[in-house]
Amino acid sequence: MKLVFSILFLSVSFSTFLPLAIARGGLHNSNPLGLEYGPRTGSGRHLFEDDESETRVDVAQGYMTNTELERAIKAFGQRCSNISRVYSIGESVNGVPLWVIEISDKPGEEEPEPAFKYIGNVHGDEPVGRELLMLLANWICDNYLKDPLATSIVDGVHLHILPSMNPDGFLLRRRGNANNIDLNRDFPDQFFPVNNYVNGRQPETRAIMKWLREIQFTASASLHGGALVANYPWDGTQDKRKNYFACPDDDTFRFLASVYSGSHHNMSLSKEFEGGITNGASWYPIYGGMQDWNYIHAGCFELTLEISDNKWPIANELLTLWEYNKMSMLNLVASLIKTGVHGRIFSSDGGRPLPGFIVIKGINYTVQASRGIADYHRLLASGGRYEVTATAPGYKSKTTGIWLDKAGTNVDFVLDPNVNRRGIPLQSACECRWGTRSVIWDTHLEVYLLLIVVVGFLLFLCKRRTYSRLKQRQLAGPKRPVVV
Repeated sequence: MKLVFSILFLSVSFSTFLPLAIARGGLHNSNPLGLEYGPRTGSGRHLFEDDESETRVDVAQGYMTNTELERAIKAFGQRCSNISRVYSIGESVNGVPLWVIEISDKPGEEEPEPAFKYIGNVHGDEPVGRELLMLLANWICDNYLKDPLATSIVDGVHLHILPSMNPDGFLLRRRGNANNIDLNRDFPDQFFPVNNYVNGRQPETRAIMKWLREIQFTASASLHGGALVANYPWDGTQDKRKNYFACPDDDTFRFLASVYSGSHHNMSLSKEFEGGITNGASWYPIYGGMQDWNYIHAGCFELTLEISDNKWPIANELLTLWEYNKMSMLNLVASLIKTGVHGRIFSSDGGRPLPGFIVIKGINYTVQASRGIADYHRLLASGGRYEVTATAPGYKSKTTGIWLDKAGTNVDFVLDPNVNRRGIPLQSACECRWGTRSVIWDTHLEVYLLLIVVVGFLLFLCKRRTYSRLKQRQLAGPKRPVVV
């Protein structure tokens, strides 16, 4: 009987160390608006309590420490220097650099190619992504010019990899950063005025936002743990209710999510999520998330990828998880060049690049061409006909129809400047922005001449009046000086 009670006691004790895996869920430290985050709320998974027992197994054993990760990133940069560069986008609360690996045949150079970013370890207690991203980078390096998929990614995409967005949280074995803030609730939100105070955002969040102001990313994905599904916008709803809330590019996002899920070992076989994909708000609404902010404010199509049912699996499972996710990670990046419409926008007057805009009929979303070389990359779901329009301030828009089957297409637009009745080009906002000489002088020459005559006449009258007053003062004699 004592043996039975002992077994029961050990079973109950062990069960307390198996907390429920919470994927995207979890609340901010503060919630002033009283926003609900759906049924999966809570503080997240706490692997190490303050009074942790010395006998508890350290689940981080076998994972790279922050120092080891930094060394691995720099070693990669040296080993694969011909197709990569290493740079930092900022620091964490505790001053840990947020290192990024860029992989391209011309790293650091501006090319008419799409840019993709992977972000891992957004939540400190979800470290699988940081390990898999380093495996991804090394696989691409090892297989460049050997494997067609690796070669197409290096030659056709600028891939940026941030293995750990939250190194402080990883060190502390908790979801939030060093300030215990959930970084995936720290971005400005479209429905509620959370996180609108710039100085109130965490340094990791500010680093991401600054990063996207400097580089125009076409698409992105963040890697999480606690479920097995590819999540896409919108993540929240205006009424805070749990229901499907589609963004303007719902078809495109479903397509991208299906690329990942369909290439995965078993994600698409999910019984909880049809096809292994889900609309975020349909799963459970969250606010202040990074995914929706990317799409709204940066023109970047971002997915939230839940890549392991266990948030922090033991290290000897990492290679298996890599094999399960490898083709998904590769195919998602390659989809940037295998689908959609790509090209550049030029002016017919001199052929210079125009930082214009691309609009798809029936989709309320605008993609902007880059400022430097005016290349655009408009992701679209395959298997449909689209009407594509290119516009630029001061230029006549142009429209063309395309059919997307199993491959992307390239369309360059050459726009004609708007002209007045005399055939003289009107001022372009692009010309002002880029410091080129304006044609306003030629367009409004008559107006300027008239203004010059009027101003000259007024100056003549003013001078004549002043001369008259001085003469009168001389006749009246000197006035007494003013004492100050």
